[in-house]
Amino acid sequence: MASKGLALVTGASNGIGYHLAQQLAQEGYDLVIAGKEHDLTAKAEQDFRALGVRVTSYVGDLSQYQACMDLWHAAEATGQPVEVACINAGLGVGGDFVKTPLEQELEIVGVNCASTVHLAKHVTQQMVPRGTGRILFTASIVSEMVAPGESVYGASKAFVLMLAKNLRHELKGTGVTVTALQPGPVDTNFFNAAGAGDTKVGTEGKKENQPDDVARVGLKALFAGEEHVYAASFRTKAEGALMGVVPESVQASMHKGMMEPAEK
Repeated sequence: MASKGLALVTGASNGIGYHLAQQLAQEGYDLVIAGKEHDLTAKAEQDFRALGVRVTSYVGDLSQYQACMDLWHAAEATGQPVEVACINAGLGVGGDFVKTPLEQELEIVGVNCASTVHLAKHVTQQMVPRGTGRILFTASIVSEMVAPGESVYGASKAFVLMLAKNLRHELKGTGVTVTALQPGPVDTNFFNAAGAGDTKVGTEGKKENQPDDVARVGLKALFAGEEHVYAASFRTKAEGALMGVVPESVQASMHKGMMEPAEK
């Protein structure tokens, strides 16, 4: 199978990112993938190579400036221009802001915001002169909600969404498209890692959205050149459609309820 070009996917060792990379490989894209955990990233690389594409993997903490630079240098070293960039890596933490660890929240800002800007800068500066390229930012349905219990995470995803929207307008007419993927709660390890595995959303809510479905919806929107897409369940799409009309006080109450401990 002839290569369709190079795709860069961050957070590709598990969850949504794994399925974004897998589905791109199935379509014939060579990959540069990034993950934080060595074993998971190595396993993902092996899985994707088995699909018959070339894979370059990078393991590092993208909250750090040098890690972002090293990842981009790894992409450049392939000798292929990036045709598709899925800027997907993200972290979260659940709990009241007065109690959650500052260090963890600063890491969230580093990965969700700083690394997103860093990689988007390199990607756009490479794509625009060529007049071609597609960029997918993984935001969240929370990016448009009042989200008590996820104050920093929600704010970071609002940043990602607005960056995606702003870049879409800036790059209009350049041949480079920008799409924001806005999943609802997804059945991954995200909530356990965020310390919210025992909440209502972390036990039941996430089961409605499977990561492979979210990735499929996101890539379909990306290649269709859409501005954004809510993914993937009917409830997530309905909630997204209602965000502009539901009062913030109601949003806050609903989200607070979902972040409460699940009944046992």
